[in-house]
Amino acid sequence: MQNIKIGTRGSKLALWQAYHVADLLEAQGLSSEIVIIDTKGDKILDVSIAKIGSKGVFTEELEDQLASGAVDIAVHSAKDMQSSLPEGFEIIAFTEREEVNDIILSHNPNIDYKNSDKPLILGTSSTRRVATLKHYYPHIQTVEVRGNLQTRISKMESGLCDALLLAYAGAHRMGYDDLIRHKLSLDEFTPAVGQGSVAIEASTSLDAEIKSKIIKATHHEETGFRLTAERSYLRVLEGGCSIPVFALATYTNDSLSLKGGIVSLDGKDRIVHEVAGDLEEADILGKLLAEKVLNSGGDRILKEIKATLNK
Repeated sequence: MQNIKIGTRGSKLALWQAYHVADLLEAQGLSSEIVIIDTKGDKILDVSIAKIGSKGVFTEELEDQLASGAVDIAVHSAKDMQSSLPEGFEIIAFTEREEVNDIILSHNPNIDYKNSDKPLILGTSSTRRVATLKHYYPHIQTVEVRGNLQTRISKMESGLCDALLLAYAGAHRMGYDDLIRHKLSLDEFTPAVGQGSVAIEASTSLDAEIKSKIIKATHHEETGFRLTAERSYLRVLEGGCSIPVFALATYTNDSLSLKGGIVSLDGKDRIVHEVAGDLEEADILGKLLAEKVLNSGGDRILKEIKATLNK
């Protein structure tokens, strides 16, 4: 049996994801090795993702290695994957999803983000999280904090911010549960598309038999339906990492409910809608949600965001 080469970024969290996939493969009798690849998003840490350009900032170099055959699959945080992949590439699997909430992480156990009388500075690199804070908690200040989780924590420890605003999945996988001070409401902090799952990308030229074995070993069907709906929504809105759109699909009794929307950069306007349907309609549900959001003012917000980011 062929040894499956897994391409990954080199951060501790990215390596956790790669080893997780390796374990899933091994459980099905498939051997693998891990190949570390640096990406543009890892190298440029002093500029916001919105300014670098959000398409492929964490994926381009891995795709180069997939195309050349140097690796068989690439492993990514599903939320880092652009909504439309370049020609010749496909996502073949999504691993079972972790809890999707955003969290506040700090050494200080007394962080009270709802108290407008207490000044608070949160570190985040996400336009969605910043805009959501402006909408619900305008008293909170934010500061741009990028880099891997350990780098962000050291920046917080140096006094740059009081706490970090992050995805639960990453903090939990890195063993920082004892620093989680608040798990944030999904109604207010609806997550980024794909948050909590690991995406496995391959070249469309990957051997069909190997591809089938990788899918069988790693793909979680329920997560797949949920992310198909969310990514379909994202694709219509052309939302990269720098556009504050959000969506979360939930799975109950063989049907899907998809809730999502968009928030303006200043936090003043937040549009949210919900649609529901059968599992087989996952792709259609994403398009339906996008239509509702765009037709109720989302198109105007999207144009304003793109104009601001392109300045």
